[in-house]
Amino acid sequence: MFQPVSKRGAIELWRVGGPFLMFMLFYACIFHQARAAPNSTVFLEEMTSSELQAEIRAGKTTIIIPIGGTEQNGPDMALGKHNIRVHILSGRIATALGNAIVAPVIAYVPEGNIDPPTAHMRFAGTITIPEGAFEKVLESAAESFRHCGFRDIVFLGDHGGYQTLDNRVAAHLNQVWGPSTARAHAIDEYYRVTQTEYVAALKRRGFTDSEIGTHAGLADTSLMLAVDPSLVRTGRLQHDNPGVAQGVYGDPRRSSAALGEIGVDLIVNRTVAAIRSATSRR
Repeated sequence: MFQPVSKRGAIELWRVGGPFLMFMLFYACIFHQARAAPNSTVFLEEMTSSELQAEIRAGKTTIIIPIGGTEQNGPDMALGKHNIRVHILSGRIATALGNAIVAPVIAYVPEGNIDPPTAHMRFAGTITIPEGAFEKVLESAAESFRHCGFRDIVFLGDHGGYQTLDNRVAAHLNQVWGPSTARAHAIDEYYRVTQTEYVAALKRRGFTDSEIGTHAGLADTSLMLAVDPSLVRTGRLQHDNPGVAQGVYGDPRRSSAALGEIGVDLIVNRTVAAIRSATSRR
């Protein structure tokens, strides 16, 4: 049976175990507070509505709309390359800006004709929508965010095929909105740097244009390895170059995360500067 502890025994018990008990009580309080506090995030879909409203009131009035695309990327890279990459990089860009939120990724984009199939539609898994439908999605998303209280709506496109459409939608929205409190921005630098400065940096390291490529080649694959290597089948990269017949324009065999980090830094830094410049001119 339980025996009551004497006064002297209780004092001795506190002398030995008191500091430990105090530490455990302090730890429990801190743990409870940490669990009660909302997670810090720049991604809209991870917030509640009231949390988002609080962020906007606190000055986060820039919304980044990441645009990806679901398409074939050869036999060694997953179909969701553009979506995952633009999601992660937009998060880094928003964090660097300090006043931005990241919207859900737009994964359905124009990819060519279905019948007869053209471009990437010749390969399984590619999804396409008409250009008009794509533009309407961008317009409606931008209008929704303007209604929420965002002042700068930023389009970031990870795919080269719709850059002109992004710019056309931004220009149309700004014309419709007139001298209102909101502006739309199509930030071309996000994609352009991958075709210019990143390519130049790879050439300085001895890689050729035919190896760097334009789709699923060394540059494209290295970026993915730096951002999310789980989407690359690294065990097959050392095999023969798949070539155009399998949807690869370039040679991915010497791709690496280290080479990809060069591109990631360029994309984030140039895009942050471009967004700051665009939003300062309002």
